[in-house]
Amino acid sequence: MTINTREPLHRVTETCAALVREQWFSVAGFVVIVVNAVALGLETYGGVTARYGLLLRAIEYVCLAALAVELLIRFGAELLHPSRFFRDGWNLFDLAIVLAPLLPGVQEQVTMLRMLRLARTARAFRLFPSLRVILTGIRHSLPGLGSFLVITVLVLYVYAMLGWMLFGQAYPERYGTVGQAMLTLGLLLSLDGITDTLQTGREVSEWAIAYYLSYMICACYLLTNLLVGVVLNALQEAHEHERRALAARNGTPVAPGSAQAPAGPAVRAVSAPPEAVADRAGGAASDEPAIREQLAVLRTIIADLERRMPEQPVGVLQPAPHRVGAGHDAAAAAEPRRRRPRSARRNR
Repeated sequence: MTINTREPLHRVTETCAALVREQWFSVAGFVVIVVNAVALGLETYGGVTARYGLLLRAIEYVCLAALAVELLIRFGAELLHPSRFFRDGWNLFDLAIVLAPLLPGVQEQVTMLRMLRLARTARAFRLFPSLRVILTGIRHSLPGLGSFLVITVLVLYVYAMLGWMLFGQAYPERYGTVGQAMLTLGLLLSLDGITDTLQTGREVSEWAIAYYLSYMICACYLLTNLLVGVVLNALQEAHEHERRALAARNGTPVAPGSAQAPAGPAVRAVSAPPEAVADRAGGAASDEPAIREQLAVLRTIIADLERRMPEQPVGVLQPAPHRVGAGHDAAAAAEPRRRRPRSARRNR
């Protein structure tokens, strides 16, 4: 009885899992996201809403129904292990989007409904691994961005105090207080209007040249490069995290530090879809040349180690080149013994 009950569950789970792995499934979900975003944008035009309001409302319901169907299929793929479905944060996010409009009090709040519809566009990060890596990199960069913001505020505060002392009386609307000076310098981070600002500053004090040049170097260039470094480091960590997650799902070992390689199957697998990774892990023929190249490199390393290996002591098995030398030495040692009978004959 139990076997007969679980067999249909297995078939449903396999069917739903096969649908989730299909490429068109992700593409269809992305099309629903785009249609929802376009409909939401068209509602900002009063004439379009007045003329096609019913059509836009129907499109909203269709998108919501498609999202619910997708969520049911993903739940069916984990039907044998429902806890896995609820451990996925994206599934909880989709579930909240579907169920939130049904809560009492939400239907009457138009702004809340539009915010929920706008949140559906964030599902694009779930459908494509490359976008998910970017989102993971942003999350990993938050601690570094906090330190970057602290340094930026300190630099702006120091230069705001200097600007207040230099230009506070001449330009009170821009440097009258520390807050106004920090706002002015914050707007100058993009170097927009820096030429006019430098020219007006020179009319007040000759220190304006050193002031603005040092500010451009410290704030505009050094801080910008620091921000780029923080983001790149976070993206590298995100690639490593995604690669290890794919390797854990496929059951393949991960070599430490291999994520820093500039190219190769391990790095390309980060942006590949799950089905492509599964095909390569299943023994696709396209990976055979890479495996052969790795074996050739290993053979070269082993041969190099054998050439550098020191001579082994007596009693230990010697390699082939040393056996030839040992035989030659034995023959040389035996040569005087073979010459003794000849010298004895000559003496006779």
